Amino acid sequence: MGLFVPVLVGPSQRIHDLASQYGFKLDGIEIIETAHSHESAAVAVETVQSGQATLLMKGSLHTDELLHAVLAHKGGLRTGRRLSHVFIMDVPNHDDLLFITDAAINILPDLETKADIVRNAIDMHHALGLGTPRVAILSAVEQITAKIPSTLDAAALCKMADRGQIQGGVLDGPLALDNAISPEAAAMKGIVSPVAGHAQILVVPDLEAGNMLAKNLSFLAGASAAGVVMGAKVPIILTSRADSAEARLASCAVGVLVARWREEALVKGVA
Repeated sequence: MGLFVPVLVGPSQRIHDLASQYGFKLDGIEIIETAHSHESAAVAVETVQSGQATLLMKGSLHTDELLHAVLAHKGGLRTGRRLSHVFIMDVPNHDDLLFITDAAINILPDLETKADIVRNAIDMHHALGLGTPRVAILSAVEQITAKIPSTLDAAALCKMADRGQIQGGVLDGPLALDNAISPEAAAMKGIVSPVAGHAQILVVPDLEAGNMLAKNLSFLAGASAAGVVMGAKVPIILTSRADSAEARLASCAVGVLVARWREEALVKGVA
Protein backbone atom coordinates (compact mmCIF):
# COMPACT_ATOMS: atom_id res chain seq x y z
CA MET A 1 0.00 0.00 0.00
CA GLY A 2 3.06 2.25 -0.11
CA LEU A 3 3.05 3.23 3.57
CA PHE A 4 6.76 2.58 3.96
CA VAL A 5 9.71 0.63 2.58
CA PRO A 6 10.34 -2.38 4.85
CA VAL A 7 13.71 -3.64 6.01
CA LEU A 8 13.24 -7.18 7.34
CA VAL A 9 15.57 -8.35 10.12
CA GLY A 10 15.87 -12.03 11.03
CA PRO A 11 16.87 -15.50 9.78
CA SER A 12 16.48 -15.07 6.02
CA GLN A 13 15.49 -18.68 5.32
CA ARG A 14 12.59 -18.49 7.80
CA ILE A 15 11.51 -15.17 6.28
CA HIS A 16 11.56 -16.62 2.75
CA ASP A 17 9.72 -19.76 3.89
CA LEU A 18 6.94 -17.69 5.47
CA ALA A 19 6.68 -15.45 2.43
CA SER A 20 6.38 -18.50 0.20
CA GLN A 21 3.75 -20.03 2.50
CA TYR A 22 1.53 -16.95 2.22
CA GLY A 23 2.28 -16.12 -1.40
CA PHE A 24 4.25 -12.93 -0.75
CA LYS A 25 7.04 -11.82 -3.06
CA LEU A 26 10.15 -10.38 -1.47
CA ASP A 27 11.77 -9.10 -4.65
CA GLY A 28 13.64 -5.87 -3.95
CA ILE A 29 13.02 -5.98 -0.19
CA GLU A 30 16.13 -5.69 1.97
CA ILE A 31 16.66 -8.56 4.42
CA ILE A 32 19.30 -8.32 7.15
CA GLU A 33 20.42 -11.79 8.21
CA THR A 34 20.47 -12.60 11.94
CA ALA A 35 20.70 -15.87 13.83
CA HIS A 36 18.02 -15.40 16.49
CA SER A 37 15.51 -12.99 18.02
CA HIS A 38 17.91 -11.26 20.45
CA GLU A 39 20.28 -10.46 17.61
CA SER A 40 17.34 -9.34 15.47
CA ALA A 41 16.29 -6.81 18.11
CA ALA A 42 19.81 -5.44 18.48
CA VAL A 43 20.42 -5.20 14.73
CA ALA A 44 17.04 -3.55 14.14
CA VAL A 45 17.89 -0.86 16.70
CA GLU A 46 21.32 -0.39 15.08
CA THR A 47 19.59 0.02 11.71
CA VAL A 48 17.55 2.88 13.14
CA GLN A 49 20.58 4.44 14.83
CA SER A 50 22.51 4.48 11.57
CA GLY A 51 19.72 6.36 9.82
CA GLN A 52 18.73 3.45 7.56
CA ALA A 53 15.26 3.39 9.13
CA THR A 54 12.99 5.99 10.73
CA LEU A 55 10.64 3.74 12.68
CA LEU A 56 10.74 0.33 14.34
CA MET A 57 8.12 -2.44 14.22
CA LYS A 58 7.88 -5.55 16.36
CA GLY A 59 7.78 -8.80 14.41
CA SER A 60 7.78 -12.39 15.68
CA LEU A 61 9.74 -11.84 18.86
CA HIS A 62 8.78 -11.10 22.45
CA THR A 63 8.11 -7.50 23.40
CA ASP A 64 10.68 -7.56 26.20
CA GLU A 65 13.39 -8.64 23.74
CA LEU A 66 12.72 -5.65 21.52
CA LEU A 67 12.39 -3.16 24.36
CA HIS A 68 15.59 -4.44 25.99
CA ALA A 69 17.48 -3.46 22.83
CA VAL A 70 15.61 -0.15 22.60
CA LEU A 71 16.53 0.73 26.20
CA ALA A 72 20.12 -0.50 26.07
CA HIS A 73 22.44 1.89 27.91
CA LYS A 74 24.94 1.88 25.05
CA GLY A 75 23.46 2.82 21.75
CA GLY A 76 19.79 2.33 22.49
CA LEU A 77 16.97 4.60 21.39
CA ARG A 78 16.48 6.33 24.72
CA THR A 79 15.53 9.99 25.06
CA GLY A 80 14.85 12.08 28.13
CA ARG A 81 11.29 10.69 28.13
CA ARG A 82 9.93 7.48 29.55
CA LEU A 83 8.53 5.12 26.94
CA SER A 84 4.76 4.75 26.91
CA HIS A 85 2.19 3.07 24.71
CA VAL A 86 -0.78 4.88 23.18
CA PHE A 87 -3.85 3.12 21.81
CA ILE A 88 -5.90 5.06 19.28
CA MET A 89 -9.44 3.71 19.22
CA ASP A 90 -12.30 4.39 16.83
CA VAL A 91 -15.35 3.50 18.91
CA PRO A 92 -18.71 3.01 17.20
CA ASN A 93 -21.25 5.74 18.04
CA HIS A 94 -18.57 7.96 19.61
CA ASP A 95 -17.67 11.14 17.73
CA ASP A 96 -13.98 11.52 18.64
CA LEU A 97 -11.09 9.12 18.39
CA LEU A 98 -10.03 8.04 21.87
CA PHE A 99 -6.35 7.91 22.81
CA ILE A 100 -5.84 5.51 25.75
CA THR A 101 -2.54 5.48 27.62
CA ASP A 102 -0.66 3.65 29.06
CA ALA A 103 -2.12 0.19 28.67
CA ALA A 104 0.95 -1.80 27.66
CA ILE A 105 4.29 -0.73 29.17
CA ASN A 106 4.25 1.14 32.52
CA ILE A 107 2.65 -1.06 35.17
CA LEU A 108 2.34 1.30 38.15
CA PRO A 109 3.58 4.67 36.92
CA ASP A 110 4.60 7.31 39.45
CA LEU A 111 3.84 11.01 38.97
CA GLU A 112 6.89 11.79 36.84
CA THR A 113 6.22 8.80 34.62
CA LYS A 114 2.58 9.85 34.26
CA ALA A 115 3.73 13.29 33.19
CA ASP A 116 5.76 11.72 30.37
CA ILE A 117 2.83 9.47 29.48
CA VAL A 118 0.69 12.59 29.06
CA ARG A 119 3.38 14.39 27.04
CA ASN A 120 3.82 11.41 24.72
CA ALA A 121 0.08 11.14 24.06
CA ILE A 122 -0.17 14.87 23.37
CA ASP A 123 2.70 14.56 20.89
CA MET A 124 0.89 11.75 19.06
CA HIS A 125 -2.30 13.80 18.88
CA HIS A 126 -0.36 16.66 17.30
CA ALA A 127 1.49 14.27 14.98
CA LEU A 128 -1.83 13.12 13.54
CA GLY A 129 -2.79 16.72 12.82
CA LEU A 130 -5.69 16.70 15.28
CA GLY A 131 -4.84 19.94 17.07
CA THR A 132 -4.78 20.66 20.79
CA PRO A 133 -6.17 17.63 22.66
CA ARG A 134 -8.51 17.55 25.62
CA VAL A 135 -6.83 15.27 28.18
CA ALA A 136 -8.74 13.51 30.98
CA ILE A 137 -6.74 12.10 33.89
CA LEU A 138 -8.90 9.16 34.94
CA SER A 139 -9.67 7.76 38.35
CA ALA A 140 -12.67 6.07 39.94
CA VAL A 141 -14.11 9.39 41.15
CA GLU A 142 -13.91 13.07 40.28
CA GLN A 143 -13.22 14.20 43.85
CA ILE A 144 -9.66 14.49 45.17
CA THR A 145 -9.11 12.14 48.10
CA ALA A 146 -6.00 10.75 49.78
CA LYS A 147 -7.76 7.37 49.94
CA ILE A 148 -7.38 7.05 46.15
CA PRO A 149 -3.80 8.04 45.22
CA SER A 150 -4.60 8.36 41.50
CA THR A 151 -6.81 11.39 42.31
CA LEU A 152 -3.79 13.13 43.88
CA ASP A 153 -1.68 12.36 40.81
CA ALA A 154 -4.45 13.74 38.59
CA ALA A 155 -4.58 17.00 40.52
CA ALA A 156 -0.79 17.32 40.41
CA LEU A 157 -0.68 16.71 36.65
CA CYS A 158 -3.28 19.41 36.05
CA LYS A 159 -1.29 21.88 38.16
CA MET A 160 1.86 20.92 36.24
CA ALA A 161 0.01 21.83 33.05
CA ASP A 162 -1.06 25.15 34.60
CA ARG A 163 2.60 25.92 35.36
CA GLY A 164 3.82 24.99 31.88
CA GLN A 165 5.49 21.72 32.84
CA ILE A 166 3.14 19.87 30.48
CA GLN A 167 2.36 21.71 27.25
CA GLY A 168 0.27 21.26 24.13
CA GLY A 169 -2.95 19.97 25.68
CA VAL A 170 -5.83 20.98 27.96
CA LEU A 171 -5.90 18.81 31.10
CA ASP A 172 -8.58 18.06 33.68
CA GLY A 173 -8.80 15.51 36.43
CA PRO A 174 -9.49 13.50 38.31
CA LEU A 175 -12.41 12.42 36.16
CA ALA A 176 -14.30 9.15 36.20
CA LEU A 177 -14.68 7.55 32.77
CA ASP A 178 -18.33 8.55 32.37
CA ASN A 179 -17.58 12.18 33.27
CA ALA A 180 -14.70 12.21 30.79
CA ILE A 181 -16.55 11.03 27.69
CA SER A 182 -20.25 11.70 28.34
CA PRO A 183 -21.52 15.33 28.34
CA GLU A 184 -24.69 14.13 30.06
CA ALA A 185 -22.78 12.46 32.89
CA ALA A 186 -20.56 15.51 33.34
CA ALA A 187 -23.62 17.80 33.46
CA MET A 188 -25.36 15.58 36.03
CA LYS A 189 -22.29 15.84 38.28
CA GLY A 190 -22.07 19.60 37.73
CA ILE A 191 -18.56 19.36 36.27
CA VAL A 192 -17.82 22.35 34.05
CA SER A 193 -14.58 22.27 32.06
CA PRO A 194 -13.42 22.13 28.43
CA VAL A 195 -12.47 18.48 28.96
CA ALA A 196 -15.31 16.90 30.93
CA GLY A 197 -17.64 15.03 28.60
CA HIS A 198 -15.45 15.70 25.58
CA ALA A 199 -12.08 14.09 26.38
CA GLN A 200 -9.91 12.86 23.51
CA ILE A 201 -6.99 11.46 25.53
CA LEU A 202 -7.77 9.16 28.46
CA VAL A 203 -4.84 8.75 30.87
CA VAL A 204 -5.46 5.68 33.00
CA PRO A 205 -4.10 5.26 36.56
CA ASP A 206 -2.22 2.02 35.82
CA LEU A 207 -1.62 -0.64 33.18
CA GLU A 208 -4.33 -3.00 34.43
CA ALA A 209 -7.04 -0.35 34.16
CA GLY A 210 -5.83 0.71 30.72
CA ASN A 211 -5.50 -2.80 29.38
CA MET A 212 -9.02 -3.74 30.48
CA LEU A 213 -10.48 -0.50 29.11
CA ALA A 214 -8.84 -0.95 25.70
CA LYS A 215 -9.82 -4.62 25.43
CA ASN A 216 -13.38 -3.88 26.51
CA LEU A 217 -13.70 -1.30 23.77
CA SER A 218 -12.20 -3.68 21.19
CA PHE A 219 -14.00 -6.91 22.06
CA LEU A 220 -17.29 -5.66 23.50
CA ALA A 221 -17.84 -2.32 21.76
CA GLY A 222 -16.35 -3.34 18.41
CA ALA A 223 -13.78 -0.54 18.37
CA SER A 224 -10.99 -0.44 15.80
CA ALA A 225 -7.57 0.15 17.30
CA ALA A 226 -4.01 1.15 16.49
CA GLY A 227 -1.09 1.24 18.90
CA VAL A 228 2.32 2.90 18.93
CA VAL A 229 5.03 3.36 21.55
CA MET A 230 6.17 6.94 22.06
CA GLY A 231 9.09 8.45 23.94
CA ALA A 232 11.95 6.82 22.02
CA LYS A 233 13.97 8.46 19.24
CA VAL A 234 11.57 6.92 16.72
CA PRO A 235 8.01 5.59 16.98
CA ILE A 236 7.79 1.87 17.78
CA ILE A 237 4.92 -0.17 16.36
CA LEU A 238 4.21 -2.72 19.08
CA THR A 239 1.45 -5.02 17.90
CA SER A 240 0.01 -8.03 19.73
CA ARG A 241 -0.37 -11.56 18.38
CA ALA A 242 -4.13 -11.13 18.89
CA ASP A 243 -4.27 -7.98 16.74
CA SER A 244 -6.18 -8.13 13.49
CA ALA A 245 -4.61 -7.31 10.13
CA GLU A 246 -6.61 -4.08 10.18
CA ALA A 247 -5.14 -3.10 13.57
CA ARG A 248 -1.62 -3.85 12.39
CA LEU A 249 -2.11 -1.79 9.23
CA ALA A 250 -3.61 1.10 11.21
CA SER A 251 -0.65 0.97 13.61
CA CYS A 252 1.74 1.16 10.66
CA ALA A 253 -0.08 4.22 9.32
CA VAL A 254 0.04 5.97 12.69
CA GLY A 255 3.74 5.11 13.06
CA VAL A 256 4.50 6.66 9.68
CA LEU A 257 2.64 9.87 10.57
CA VAL A 258 4.50 10.15 13.88
CA ALA A 259 7.85 9.52 12.17
CA ARG A 260 7.17 12.25 9.62
CA TRP A 261 6.07 14.66 12.35
CA ARG A 262 9.25 13.99 14.34
CA GLU A 263 11.43 14.56 11.28
CA GLU A 264 9.69 17.84 10.51
CA ALA A 265 10.01 18.97 14.14
CA LEU A 266 13.70 18.08 14.09
CA VAL A 267 14.28 20.13 10.95
CA LYS A 268 12.47 23.11 12.46
CA GLY A 269 14.49 22.75 15.63
CA VAL A 270 17.77 22.77 13.72
CA ALA A 271 16.61 25.75 11.67
